[in-house]
Amino acid sequence: MGAPKTYRTSIDLDVETRAQIIMLLNQQLADAFDLYSQTKQAHWNVKGSQFIALHELYDKLAGSLIDHVDTIAERATALGGTANGTARQSAAASRVPEYPEEATGSESSVKALAERYAAVAASTRAAIDESDRLGDADTADLFTEVSRDLDKSLWFLEAHLQ
Repeated sequence: MGAPKTYRTSIDLDVETRAQIIMLLNQQLADAFDLYSQTKQAHWNVKGSQFIALHELYDKLAGSLIDHVDTIAERATALGGTANGTARQSAAASRVPEYPEEATGSESSVKALAERYAAVAASTRAAIDESDRLGDADTADLFTEVSRDLDKSLWFLEAHLQ
């Protein structure tokens, strides 16, 4: 895939750097939006003795993710890029494994989400490093905020498994 089309901006990052950051942002956007939709899938379908606690937790986690999705997309456009954030674009680009249809029980849904949150948290930490390497402290800071929130969400999930 070639460099994305960019629009003029007065942000003082060169065009090549902005193009690389925009691609990085769009990859994280795809993963975060997919994780959001999988969290909602778990929210809608969870069953078992912990139903209400997990139903409410998953909704809270999804709400936090959608805020990050918006922030990531807006950073891509602020840098003169286009946010590739439709459901189809995200699904096509996401690196997050598909949510297992059979994960409807309390423990199975928590395990499935914990695995996916851990994967996106790891790729977000890699995005922090890549943003730093490219000299974009603002995007690194954005990803740092996302990373902290993903780690907190992962803690909430894993606490149910311990």
